[in-house]
Amino acid sequence: MLSFLGFCMIATFLLLVISKRFSVIVAFVFVAVAFALIGGFSADMGQMMFDGMIKVAPTAIMIVFAILYFGLMIDVGLFDPMIKRILRLVKGDPLKVVLATAVITILVGLDGDGSSTFMISVSAMLPLYQRLGMNRLILACVVALAAGVMNMIPWGGPLVRAAASLQVEINDLFIPLIPVMIAGLLWTLFSAYILGKKERERLGVIQLESTPAFAEQAAALDIDNKSSKLFWFNLLLTLALMVMLVMEVLPIQILFATAFAIALFVNFPNPAKQQEQILSHANSFVTICTLVFAAGIFIGVFTGTKMMDSMAATIVSVIPDWLGPHMPLVVALTSLPLGFVFSPDTYYFGILPILSETASSFGIDPVEIGRAALLGHSTTGFPLSPLVPATFILIGLVGVDFGEHQKFLFKWAFGTTIVMTITAILIGAIPF
Repeated sequence: MLSFLGFCMIATFLLLVISKRFSVIVAFVFVAVAFALIGGFSADMGQMMFDGMIKVAPTAIMIVFAILYFGLMIDVGLFDPMIKRILRLVKGDPLKVVLATAVITILVGLDGDGSSTFMISVSAMLPLYQRLGMNRLILACVVALAAGVMNMIPWGGPLVRAAASLQVEINDLFIPLIPVMIAGLLWTLFSAYILGKKERERLGVIQLESTPAFAEQAAALDIDNKSSKLFWFNLLLTLALMVMLVMEVLPIQILFATAFAIALFVNFPNPAKQQEQILSHANSFVTICTLVFAAGIFIGVFTGTKMMDSMAATIVSVIPDWLGPHMPLVVALTSLPLGFVFSPDTYYFGILPILSETASSFGIDPVEIGRAALLGHSTTGFPLSPLVPATFILIGLVGVDFGEHQKFLFKWAFGTTIVMTITAILIGAIPF
């Protein structure tokens, strides 16, 4: 009975979200309340929901301060001098332009917001592609590849969703994936090199130093604080933060909160300016934190009523014994294609918990299933999915057809998943 009720709960959630009858947040809460009442758990429903929210609270706290920190650093121009130098180095060489596209997107992608990453990266590079007559599908492809891998950072949407749905620590998911991310970024640079080399062979090298378009791009990135104390302070603070995150000196939430407080005080000594800076990024963290807490309510009911356990037992009974131990590999390889069918919310909150609970019956830790899912769904695959609004921001800015974009990008994106999956297996981030 519980198993059937659980499948109905997931199916109802997926139907409401996919059909866009409800927003994800409303669906989480309404479905959780409805099925708790249907299952006869009204007396314990409140405590289950509260327990679920408490478990995801650390994730929400981390999101707030990470978004605020990197939003501040982008606003004060920490990365602009590097972007300007990159633009000056390309000098009309299509190969260098494509490589620069990848590097700039990686830098901008640190803010964890796919939409803003697309807007900034495309705005910086599109005039050069147009001036050189380069294939704009390459621009969309390389930006998508770099942004996809960078979407695995702890304050990005996929990892946050995975941590919240599986109720595991952010660090447990992310730290073992750092070498995997590096492998994915190296593949991105390799892909950019291959694509750029083909464009160089097709177009040759054009001298751009004196053209108005190039001058305008370079001038737009002039930074007053390049050699100032503030610039170097912000750079050293960011590097120190990254080192301490990897070393796990303090909980990730405390590190980001402390770093943001320091950066805010130093860059904006005026309290009124500090408030303006916080409010300028409020929309980003309020939206995703609300989603996380609503997910906590849903997961609290889903696990507290034992529906998840019953569903997993049902699935285990039909999975061949030989396949069970290899579930992380199966999840990793199917995660990108499933992005065409399930939105990030439906996959991470509707599908992943069931996969995780099923895998646990074969002795596989939920965190390993979470890492496997992150190798494709909503990371390398999100710029391909018609279910992710940011995808249409990308193709709209670049000006390419969605179908052509999908055909051009898919093999490179799935290649990223393959490279990262192999790396994850080799270093033990996921079992084989």
